[in-house]
Amino acid sequence: MLYAVGMFVPDPFIYLRLRGRSYVVVSDLEMDRARKQAPHCRVLSLRRYQDQLRKDGVKNPGLAHVIEAILRPRGIRRVVVPEDFPCGLAADLRRRHVGVTPKRGPFFAERGHKSAAEVKKISAALTMAEVGMAEAIQVLRASKIAKDGRLTYHNVPLTSEKLRAVIDTAILQASGSASHTIVAGGRQACDPHESGFGPLRANEPIILDIFPRSQKTGYFGDITRTVVRGRASEAVQKLYDTVLRGQKLAFKKMRAGVRTVEVHQAVEEFFEKQGYKTGKRQGRMEG
Repeated sequence: MLYAVGMFVPDPFIYLRLRGRSYVVVSDLEMDRARKQAPHCRVLSLRRYQDQLRKDGVKNPGLAHVIEAILRPRGIRRVVVPEDFPCGLAADLRRRHVGVTPKRGPFFAERGHKSAAEVKKISAALTMAEVGMAEAIQVLRASKIAKDGRLTYHNVPLTSEKLRAVIDTAILQASGSASHTIVAGGRQACDPHESGFGPLRANEPIILDIFPRSQKTGYFGDITRTVVRGRASEAVQKLYDTVLRGQKLAFKKMRAGVRTVEVHQAVEEFFEKQGYKTGKRQGRMEG
């Protein structure tokens, strides 16, 4: 919806593309802003449609009633929707004899090719991730190693939660929004998408996975790094070297027209040859 309309709308609204023209149906609160920020769309009042429906005897007009009221005069009885279209709304439309057909794959196929303007927005969001990463590395460098192996910062234990707060605050100051930032150390780093909790320790891998969203554009940046405060073990160094070689292999194989699955499989096969199994074991991802 953000891609189609080009503006953030906090409340539910309707977007339709009819015979090549885009329409948005919004509350009166959003009318003026929609006209300014979505000039490519014809802006319709949700309240006006609901008021007319009440006059026509509909007690509690919902979005499905409004959509039907827009489609009926135009002779349209069937719509194509994204695969993740709300199930309840689809059922309401069908009850009102509006056919609903989910479209497989990307709803806006043009999103697969990024324009120069989009690349710039993604780069800006990536910079926000870099800001958060730089703050995290700075804190880890400044941390001290206690006798029990735990990291301390300003004389208090450095935890995943505290380092995550440092990252998220830096991103917020850069006009980004961070959510579920991953700071996972030790065994937690082996569990994909474990956000991390508790004290961080020296000489253990720490996964930093930062993926903020730009509050201005809605685009995301994403950076993942594995770091060690102290000395990395031989096993960790070998793993790091293997991943680095796998990355170089992927870059070498990436060419226009090459299927991404082929690149993925080549890296998996390389990992297997190096003694690192990939895939699932007992329902959990490994590799």
